[in-house]
Amino acid sequence: QVQVVESGGGLVQPGGSLRLSCTASESILNIYIMGWYRQAPGKQRELVATITSSGRTNYADSAKGRFTISRDTDKNTVYLQMNSLKPDDTAVYYCNAAKELSDYFRGRGYWGQGTQITVSS
Repeated sequence: QVQVVESGGGLVQPGGSLRLSCTASESILNIYIMGWYRQAPGKQRELVATITSSGRTNYADSAKGRFTISRDTDKNTVYLQMNSLKPDDTAVYYCNAAKELSDYFRGRGYWGQGTQITVSS
């Protein structure tokens, strides 16, 4: 099993920035894909960004140009840099680690506890 822990959430004004961290219990090079998801109250869970073990990244349209996913393999950590934040970005952000392709497609894998991001003036 893989444990992942998110950190870095909080309250930020519109236009501000935050950096989220997701630290895994083992090398992220052994994890097929790590992703950031978010879920606002009453809304579906939404994929924000992913990064594979080879370093390939993918972004949701809502994140392109504003968010950047990156990693530090020595620290077993994946980051999500969020710039130009908008009120619509308010949500609980979750980190997920999928060791198999089938787990990724099923939305399974290993989930963190989530961290709250609130964008408000």
